[in-house]
Amino acid sequence: MDRLNKFIAASGYTSRRKADDLIINGKVKINGKVIRELGTKVDGNDIVTVEGNVLKKEENKVYYLLNKPRGIITAVSDDKNRKTVIDLIDTDKRIYPVGRLDYDTTGALILTNDGDLANILMHPKSNIDKVYIAKVKGLIGKAEITKLERGVYIDGVKTSNAKARIRKYDKKTDSSIVELTIHEGRNHQVKNMFAAIGYEVIKLKREKVAFLSVSDLKSGEYRELNIKEVKKLYNDAKNR
Repeated sequence: MDRLNKFIAASGYTSRRKADDLIINGKVKINGKVIRELGTKVDGNDIVTVEGNVLKKEENKVYYLLNKPRGIITAVSDDKNRKTVIDLIDTDKRIYPVGRLDYDTTGALILTNDGDLANILMHPKSNIDKVYIAKVKGLIGKAEITKLERGVYIDGVKTSNAKARIRKYDKKTDSSIVELTIHEGRNHQVKNMFAAIGYEVIKLKREKVAFLSVSDLKSGEYRELNIKEVKKLYNDAKNR
């Protein structure tokens, strides 16, 4: 028997975290009965429905790396009928994004139907590096870079240690290009970190997730991960 959230993730519907939210909000049924208890277990004879969709375990796992363009929603669907990252992937599998990128943020995004991997990568203890390239208004000095590295307060909570360096400063546009490596995944974290030291992010790209780079992918392009890459993601996340 499996825990209900694990079963939902194994079906490729969403991650375990999102599955918990769906259960709490009464969106999940077992054999026609609404279930709100997170510890509930299911077996192979149970019929599980999520938001009216009958689920079954997804046996064939798929993994994609997408170079997300601007103006695309990081979600499985959108109630405003805007284009989502799922629309960019040509697959008949029920995949979903691992984590999220803002509407106007571009770059590296993993999509999969492997709930276990998604759960591991999104867990706070995984410490998976995420490398961002931020274009910010103004000239950033070494003191500000040090603040980013040592952590800043967002909503009263200090961010973890990070790595930061100035790539260049453009005098014409009075803007700095900063490389920032973090391993957390708070909402709007990078933009809020720069805001905390008094800088506005004009443009933001996630260049890498773990060891996976989108430098060889054009905006909107994607590729399937190979088995070695998938195993390395599992190992790196577990061994951090």
